[in-house]
Amino acid sequence: MVEPSCGHKKFFDRCVRQRASPMLSLPQRSPRGFTLIEVLVVLVVMAVLGTVGIPSMAGIMDSIKLSSQSNIYLSSLHLARSEAIKRNSRVTLCKSADGVSCATSGGWEQGWIVFHDANKNAAHDNGEVVIERAQPLPVSLRLTGNQNVSNYVSFVPTGATQLVGGAFQAGKLTLCRQSALGGEARQIILNAVGRPRVQKITVSACV
Repeated sequence: MVEPSCGHKKFFDRCVRQRASPMLSLPQRSPRGFTLIEVLVVLVVMAVLGTVGIPSMAGIMDSIKLSSQSNIYLSSLHLARSEAIKRNSRVTLCKSADGVSCATSGGWEQGWIVFHDANKNAAHDNGEVVIERAQPLPVSLRLTGNQNVSNYVSFVPTGATQLVGGAFQAGKLTLCRQSALGGEARQIILNAVGRPRVQKITVSACV
């Protein structure tokens, strides 16, 4: 059967409408939204990702804080060493809660001072210049040293570390986040010639 030509008057109006609006012949679709089940699935997935991601982010932030604070202490050690060499005299770094006197109790987290230890007694006395004062660490952190470095670190003009009695001074300080469960920590190691370094460790507890 031959389709009628648009030249025929009776079919002319229909041809014009089809050519002007070809979309009129396409089926119309109504917009489709999300079903309740799809919305619930998305919410469950987001909740799972949140519970996994939040602890991970907290761990990253704790690690950054440990690295930052250990580097601050390390910087003070390097300063004390360089000042001892420059001044050709003993320079000591000691725990200090008030930024003036050396403390013999508590940890290094209370703060510390670097001073010119002119009389070589590892205590800050009147007239001795304070080179640097360090603020207390965040309340959640603990910084403790073993026996040789529990209260002070003292550098002599050669750049080596030395106890007030004359023996060489070497030791380890541990920086950790207070927790009965322990976790990631930083250890600041001081060797006999006065060179400090930091390494990452894990502790079973930090009190």
